[in-house]
Parts: sequence; C-alpha cells; structure tokens
Amino acid sequence: MSDREVPQVRIEDVDAVVGALDEVVREAIAAAARRTSGGKTIDDHQVHSERVAYVATEVLAARALAQYAREAAGAGVDAGLMVDQAALFAAEITARLLGQLAAFGGEFDLPAGLVERTIASAESRSRVQLCAHEARVRSIGRRTADSRGANNIWLPEEDAVMVRDSVRAFAAAEVAPLAAHIHRTDELVPDSLISAMAAMGYFGMSAPEQYGGLGMGNLAMLVTTEELSRVSLAAAGSLITRPEILTKALLKGGTEEQKRKWLAPVAAGELMVGIAVTEPDTGSDVASVACRAERTRIGGREGWLINGAKAWCTFAGRANVLALLARTDPDPKSGARGLSLFIVEKDAFYGHEFEMRQGGGGVLHGKADATPGYRGMHSYTLSFENFFVDADNLIGGEQGLNRGFYLQMSGFAAGRLQTGGRAAGLAQAALEAAAGYALDRRQFGSPLIGFQLTQHKLGRMATYTQAARQISYLGARAMDADETISLEPAMAKLLACDVAVAVTQEGQLLHGGWGYAEEYPISRYVVDATVLPIFEGVKPILELKVIARQLLGG
Repeated sequence: MSDREVPQVRIEDVDAVVGALDEVVREAIAAAARRTSGGKTIDDHQVHSERVAYVATEVLAARALAQYAREAAGAGVDAGLMVDQAALFAAEITARLLGQLAAFGGEFDLPAGLVERTIASAESRSRVQLCAHEARVRSIGRRTADSRGANNIWLPEEDAVMVRDSVRAFAAAEVAPLAAHIHRTDELVPDSLISAMAAMGYFGMSAPEQYGGLGMGNLAMLVTTEELSRVSLAAAGSLITRPEILTKALLKGGTEEQKRKWLAPVAAGELMVGIAVTEPDTGSDVASVACRAERTRIGGREGWLINGAKAWCTFAGRANVLALLARTDPDPKSGARGLSLFIVEKDAFYGHEFEMRQGGGGVLHGKADATPGYRGMHSYTLSFENFFVDADNLIGGEQGLNRGFYLQMSGFAAGRLQTGGRAAGLAQAALEAAAGYALDRRQFGSPLIGFQLTQHKLGRMATYTQAARQISYLGARAMDADETISLEPAMAKLLACDVAVAVTQEGQLLHGGWGYAEEYPISRYVVDATVLPIFEGVKPILELKVIARQLLGG
C-alpha cells in the first residue's frame, strides 16, 4: 500500500481520541485521590497508584503531540507526519487503557457508563482503529527511513532551532570522534572537550545573564542536552546536568554572595560539579540520609566536619565541587527537615580512584564503580572522614540550615527535565542507526526497509521518540513559565526514559547479530539507555512519590 492509500486522519480525530482519554483519566485520578485520602495513603495502594500515574503521563504526552501537530499546521508546515504520529500514539494509549480496564476495572472505580460513552464507544473504537491502522504505522516507518531518521522537526521558537543546529554541528565535530573510544576504554571525558563545551556556553544555558549564564531558559538547555546525548550520553549529554542541578539549588535558596561567587564559574565551565546525595544504604529515600555534618572551628575558621559515605556520585573524581546533602540535625527522626546542602570544594582527580587529604586531617576517598554503560564520567562511592567545609559553603547560610532537602528537590526537578532530553536524544540516535541499517542492509534479496514488519517497527520507534521529545519540550516550557514546578519534568523523565530503553532495544533487534557487536553504536546505545530509568529518581519512586503524590494530592 502506498502512502497515498493510507486512510487519512484529521487532527480533529486525534483531538477526539485524546479528549476521551482525558475524561477517563481525570475520573481515574479523582477516584484514586479518594481511595488514598488525597495521596496520603498511596503506600497502601501502590500498584494502582502506579497505574494511574503512568497513564496520566502517557495522556500528557498525547496532548503534547496533538498540540504540536496543530501548531505546526497553523504555522503553514506540512504536518501530515506529525498528525499521523499523534494519532498512532493516542490510539495505542487507548488500547492499553482498555486492556487495563478489562483486567482491573474495579480498581479504577470509574463512574457507571463513563467508559462506554468515551473510549469504549462505537465512535471512539472506530477512530482508534483509524488512528492505529497498520498502513499508517508502516507509512510513518517508510517516511522515517527516507530521511534516515533525522530530526529536523519544526519548532515554534527560532532560538531553539538555532541552538539545535549549532549543537548538532558541534557534537558531530567534537564529540562523535571520541564517543566510541571513551565507551570502550572507560576513559574519562577529556578536558579538551570540556573546554570546547565551555566555550560554547553549554554549562550556563539556563543560568541568568546577571550570574554569567546565557539566560536562554530551559528549552534551549533541553535541546542542547538532547543533541549532545544523541552523540554520546556519558561523554557529552550528561556533562551539563550536574551544573544545572547546583545552579537551580543556588538560585532557589543561595545567598546573594553565594550566587555571585559560584554561578559564574560554574556557567563558564571553570568549575565541574558532582552531586553527592545517594548513600550506599539510602537510595531513593533521600530523607533518610545519614552522612552528617557537625559544626566545628579549625584554625579560626568556622565550618562543618563531614563524616559518612555517598554512592553513585557521577563525575565526582574530576569535579571541582560537590553539592552534598548531609544531616545537620543529629536526630534521625527529623527526616527531611534535618538536612542541609553544602558546596564541598575538592581537587580534580583523573583516575578511577582518588584520595584527598586536608591539612587538618580530613580525608575524602573515592572509588569508581564499574558499569556496563554510561562511561566517560565514572560514578564513585565516596567516604568522608572529618572533611572540613567552610561555613560560607552552607547553601543559604544560616537561613539554609536544615532546608537542604527542599533546595535539592528543586535541583532534581531540573535534573529530571534534563534526563527527559537525554533520553530523547539517545532514542533519536537509535532511531537514526536503525533507519540507516534498514536502508543499507539486504536480506532475502531486498533491503530490510522493504519488509512490512521493519516499516512497522520503525514507525512505532519514530512515534514514541517524538512523544518523548514533545513531553520533554512541554516540561521545559512549563518550567520556563514557573521554575517551581516538578510534576511535568518528572512525567517527562518517566516516559522518555522508558522510550529510550524500548527504542534502543528495538533498534538493536533490527540490526540482528551485528546489534550485539561493539563496533556498531547501537550496542552502546542499549547499555547506556538502561541507566536512564534509574538515576534522577528510580522509576517506581518517581511514579509513586513524585507523580502520583502530586496528582492525587490535588
């Protein structure tokens, strides 16, 4: 079947499908809120709360895709492919939700007749079948292959387009030649690349100009992250996440003196940043942090002694400063209310293990943990023994005492948003690799793209990659409008990371046996993607403690 014979779908059809979904999900959220007393008893209903959080996230992505297609058409852009992708995504969400309702309908506790008059009505089923028509999916796949999967989509913001084109050229010239070598040898990102990225302003994309940043906002930062991650997640895309996390925390709660001291050199790439929050025995339960900070005075200097361990501190060896969350209230019952955020200054180390000794006897020891992917920055387990931190390095000063958890959470929202961009970039890389391979590889006398199933797989890969991108862009625009939000960035992170895992693995399968060979980049994309649902909020905790809690708490 040619593209001309694909059943036509209108944006109005997509809007109707998404509207029906929206109505059902709103009622599902309301029912779950009642069941959990406004989110207070989520832990008594974890499985269902996760269901509701995930489908609400998918519907947000469907709305973002539909809105994007509508805006593109309104701008005079040929939006046919965009409408088809929005239609397919909305239809597949509807099918999945209908399946869940068939199995767990009683758990959803929806009003009588709601499903029958919305997503299960004869009219809705007809629209869903039209939107998910196999010929449409294969057509998306063929059009994706025609462009070798390239992402040259329309963007309403001209600045974002210029950023995308500029970063893409930079990544091709500076990052691509290093990416495979860094991954296969587990070498540290070279300072020459850091300097080149600093010269481009990548470490201060969203920082205000008054503090040395470019002041371009979160969307420009996200596009930058996406394009860098498309070439290498660890050797480039993730380098700018840690500075952003510290920057957001300082902007939210730092003193004016601290902002002026730290933000400019961080934005300029003069100071590399590591984040020290997770502990060996404390993962997602950040409120249970045990690493402690105690007041002291050494040689006439007021400060704090840090004692304890941290884990999964990416780039902590090379970093010049660590944003460290420590317990300043010794009463463990104080939970999140007893934590403070510090800027810990340290020397830069380039190996897989280091030790820093202070004149007063303090010791910081770090050892990198071997990982199958996400190489180039190294993730360390750290041990602090009476390590001195100046009093001026308590973020917020005395006003910031025991407020570190809340400052860190604002930084994490930015980190989650960036992870949505990182995931979209990695999925894009896999899509391009798979599209190119499908065009060039011949089997049974035909290019792989000549087979219907290949077209279908590419069509779904392209659609879900676009969904990851658009929900992340939606989160960036929302954060540009209100820096205090955390729900949309969390949803972007949740969906985009799952998409990256699925798309990279599907791309590997399309490569056949060669997908398992290190000489093909797709093998690197697969192992890199597996870390995405884990860091910046492991998936189950993100669903329950961030997304469900906000949705059900109103």
